[in-house]
Amino acid sequence: MIVWNDPINLMSYVTFVFQKLFGYSREKATKLMLQVHNEGRAVVSGGTREKAEHDVAFHHVLPRQNAVALDGAQRKYLDEVGTMNIMLRLGDEVVTPPLTGTILPGVTRDSALTLMREWGLKVSERQIAIDDVMAAAGKGTLREAWGTGTAAVISPVGELSYRGERLAINGGRIGELTQRLYQAIVDIQYARVPDTHGWTVEV
Repeated sequence: MIVWNDPINLMSYVTFVFQKLFGYSREKATKLMLQVHNEGRAVVSGGTREKAEHDVAFHHVLPRQNAVALDGAQRKYLDEVGTMNIMLRLGDEVVTPPLTGTILPGVTRDSALTLMREWGLKVSERQIAIDDVMAAAGKGTLREAWGTGTAAVISPVGELSYRGERLAINGGRIGELTQRLYQAIVDIQYARVPDTHGWTVEV
């Protein structure tokens, strides 16, 4: 059973397998997938349900609300975070991984990039290594981090945990840009401000 870190995002499929094969509730199946995986290994297990649970727990020992996926080729560059796209504010630059085929071209990702460019912010779509992210967090130059997605809209990241190191981002508080993006997108969704981009459809 392959549990994690295939080059293709298989989280939805694996959640389905946990539900159907092991009889887990959707909540428990999803929780198993929303954990940080440090070494990019696949968890391969066979035998009883109890053994499979033990093997999964052994390789996923840091319970978190979401998991950052690294690229499948080198296992060093950020890909996605759970079922969302990831964005980082490093100094005065906002960075998000490029769409290379393994990353979902999210609608909310595109909306956030469009808004930030309209606001005159420096935005880059480029690879960024997890080691560089952790170093920036340690130096305090990682000012904010957030995920973008249909359900989450803009979801702040308050802490990073990697290879036993835990670092808070912006003191664990929601960042100014994170909040601004969330409010701007939600205001458009709820027609509180004019939609000048043609993103909404009246039904």
